[in-house]
Amino acid sequence: MTKNYETEAPGYTMTTVMEEAARCLLCHDAPCSQMCPAHTDPGKFIRSVRFRNLKGAAETVRENNAMGAICARVCPTEKYCELACSRTGIDKPIDIGGIQRFVTDFEQQSEMDILKKGEANGKSIAIVGSGPAGLQTATTMLERGYAVDIYEKSEKAGGYLTYGIPEYRLPADIVDYEIKRIINLGAKIHYNVTIGKDMMMDELKANNDAVIVAVGASEAKVLPMFEGNQYVESAVDFLARVKEANGNIKDLPTSAIVIGGGDVAMDVATTLKRLNVEHVTDVTYEQFDEFRASKKELEGTQRVGVTIVDGYVPDSIEGNAVTFKARNMDSKLTIKAEKVILAIGQQVNADNLGINIEHGVVPYAGYKTDDPKVFVTGDIAQGDQTVVWAVRKGKEVADLIDSELMGVQNND
Repeated sequence: MTKNYETEAPGYTMTTVMEEAARCLLCHDAPCSQMCPAHTDPGKFIRSVRFRNLKGAAETVRENNAMGAICARVCPTEKYCELACSRTGIDKPIDIGGIQRFVTDFEQQSEMDILKKGEANGKSIAIVGSGPAGLQTATTMLERGYAVDIYEKSEKAGGYLTYGIPEYRLPADIVDYEIKRIINLGAKIHYNVTIGKDMMMDELKANNDAVIVAVGASEAKVLPMFEGNQYVESAVDFLARVKEANGNIKDLPTSAIVIGGGDVAMDVATTLKRLNVEHVTDVTYEQFDEFRASKKELEGTQRVGVTIVDGYVPDSIEGNAVTFKARNMDSKLTIKAEKVILAIGQQVNADNLGINIEHGVVPYAGYKTDDPKVFVTGDIAQGDQTVVWAVRKGKEVADLIDSELMGVQNND
């Protein structure tokens, strides 16, 4: 059971990655690079792979993306770089994520040390939250000579990378590898510290030149009809429980309903099947032509045998029997299962942080708050809530703070 939960899909070999890179058209002003939110520059690193310069490829990835090995595995590339790939008009896009995974695996196996800490500039930064945005912000600031302290409320760093994404999609050793790299660069991570409870924002502001709030959307949304029901569990709690137990869950049901149509719902449904739950049904508000989950995750869920019912919304629940109502026709459907898991969205909890929040994000564009010393990034800032966007937001907030504190204008 555990092995099936842990098993990651095989990656490229040297021979097969060269074959895939050889399909690249070597576009001038590569559209794939222009479409990457994190500016990882796939056009450049694929060119390097094609000419067997793996060291150069790794340098391109790492210098642009501190979460390079993670993004290679979890980024919905079909929505970004692969969508823009010129090869699409001929047959199919280049497998950019797969090539990036090969490059970052090579980097790890070769024990490359690409990122370097900048000369100390006398400025210190505090970051609240150690998810991907916080980690990327820390990396960029360290490279520019800032002292960086990260405050994490949990026992481990990584946020949803550590406590949410299943092992078969994102192995824990990959997350640990990325975090260790940033610690080696000079980041100090303070674990089991909740800002606003164990330490106040005023103290952080007094001891640092800037404070960056990078808390993730880690709190599950729950519809009122499901509150207090013993058969119901949130996707966030379920995935964290499985991840911490490394798949060794003792109270698994024989049947389960998953409610939701995003990547988190697909993670839950696929995880249940990988843990040998016999009957798993995913019910989603979206119809297939408007699915929010990435194509890769949807196909993976279907491949393991999950039943998907699209176009239905929860109408009522009695015990462990959920009745759904069709969106576009006069029809109802009742499904009874031993477990009901809600994957209908997540929200930010910024209690006691002194930040104005509306609908889970700051109510204005950019990374500034009403306090000139406090900035936001990651899920709490406006923009997509994906890892690759977290990297982008982390770099952008670092540019902004660097510009304000040092008078430096960054144009990359």
